[in-house]
Amino acid sequence: MPFDRDALKQRLAALAARKVFIGTSSWKYSGWRGLLYDEARYVYRGKFAQTRFEKNCLTEYAEVFKTVCVDAAYYSFPSEAYLAGLAAQVPADFRFTFKVTDDITLKHFPNLARFGRRAGQPNPHFLDTDLFERAFLRPCGTLLPKVGLLIFEFSKFYSADFEHGRDFIAALDRFLGRIPPEWNYGVELRNRQWLVPEYFAMLARHRVAHVFNSWADMPAVSEQMALPGSVTNPQLVGARFLLKPGRKYQEAVDQFSPYARVQEPNPEARAAGARLIAGGAAAGPERKTLSTSTTGWRAMRWRPSARWWRRRKASAQRTPDRALLRHHCAIETPRLIRRAQVAELHHAVAVDERGDRGPVRQVGWSLQEADELMNR
Repeated sequence: MPFDRDALKQRLAALAARKVFIGTSSWKYSGWRGLLYDEARYVYRGKFAQTRFEKNCLTEYAEVFKTVCVDAAYYSFPSEAYLAGLAAQVPADFRFTFKVTDDITLKHFPNLARFGRRAGQPNPHFLDTDLFERAFLRPCGTLLPKVGLLIFEFSKFYSADFEHGRDFIAALDRFLGRIPPEWNYGVELRNRQWLVPEYFAMLARHRVAHVFNSWADMPAVSEQMALPGSVTNPQLVGARFLLKPGRKYQEAVDQFSPYARVQEPNPEARAAGARLIAGGAAAGPERKTLSTSTTGWRAMRWRPSARWWRRRKASAQRTPDRALLRHHCAIETPRLIRRAQVAELHHAVAVDERGDRGPVRQVGWSLQEADELMNR
């Protein structure tokens, strides 16, 4: 069926009033002109201006959707000015998700031109707590009321990175034990053989979500869901439907870009999404009744632990900026947001609010597919 922007806008506004949020990963897809975006807004001297579009289209995007994933944060640390520019384009009830910058998550820099002299070299800042707090959390602290989830996406590791999966698990365990606990974290792996009980148990100790993901070398989401202990935080479950297992990233880009329509439905992914939705529906009476196309994130009541207050006091003695960040968390935002990561690439995500207990769920579809599902 045709993509009806106005009808979708009305439905999403009604859902947002009930704490139901739908969004995509990134928003600068020119293939959405005529669907989500009014091309006339970005015409300059009779021609479509790509620069104007990329600079201003978030405002129009936020007229319809209430959440988005900022993929740009993965490629470079976000500045406060950049984040302020994003925040200025969206309404107060809008929520952002960020992928943590790869300076933190890469063990070795890939042989890609964008890494310059670092290409092929070990990363001295892999899982660097101080750098993460200083270069990532500090600027994000100014945007905290609009920040949903921070995702640590780990590209596939090789034997030169870690001889054994247990070595990675131990390194991540140490890192998660040192970073500020007041944020909402998720971990996305690309090493299927490391999806073992020890990995899930480590995340559960830190209340960090394992992000179910459909990727080239990963098992299907349904297979990951079947693994014992894979729901590592009962209050936060995320799933990202990216690539079909076996399909490479560039192949998908070449085949589906510019993502203007549904080209290849994924029955397995839909079935896994349906199971996530059913699981949320069965979680308890507090769950709101919503469209079967939606899955969930919810606002959590957050209360600082004794450990949190000790970290806050210690950080205040170290630097005024860190003290300000902790003050902002404790005083200005007593209710933090726990939410699942929005879907990658051209996929749209449907999310809903839950009650005070039970897991959250998240799945993703393309724009047109989400529109069709919401009409069922």
